[in-house]
Amino acid sequence: MTAVLFVLYLVVEIAAFVGLAQLIGAGWALLALIAVSGVGLLLLGAQGRRVFDRFRRAARGEVTAESAVADGLLVATGSVLLFVPGLVTGLVGLLALFPPTRALIRPVLEKLGTRRFGPTTPSTTSPYRGMVVDADSGDVVDGVVVGQWYDDGHSAGPRALGSA
Repeated sequence: MTAVLFVLYLVVEIAAFVGLAQLIGAGWALLALIAVSGVGLLLLGAQGRRVFDRFRRAARGEVTAESAVADGLLVATGSVLLFVPGLVTGLVGLLALFPPTRALIRPVLEKLGTRRFGPTTPSTTSPYRGMVVDADSGDVVDGVVVGQWYDDGHSAGPRALGSA
């Protein structure tokens, strides 16, 4: 079965390259093949950073985990297809890396993943959303710790660790 798929891959890639070479010329077809790889490598760096940012946002609860995983799967698939030699695999890899086409495919992958593995549950139920509230004084400071308290469970109340 693997040999049949490999032969099918070879036939499709050679047919696509020969067809393009007859249409625009062999030199231009070779240049198109190199251009697809170059554009893909440029897209890969930027989209890889966006995927890792999406994973961080999913960990904070800003986006769903299904969406982040689907996006990561598409970028990983696109990057693998870019490194497989060929015009067709390069174009499919570019489509998997291109953000508008990922936005079209992502909901389908989310539904397939949810159907196959079930819905994800939040890993934490922490209400932390980027601000610290000091309950004693009522002060709200965005991103800055106002006071640090330690409760060891043996004393009458929390003890201050440092100056507030």
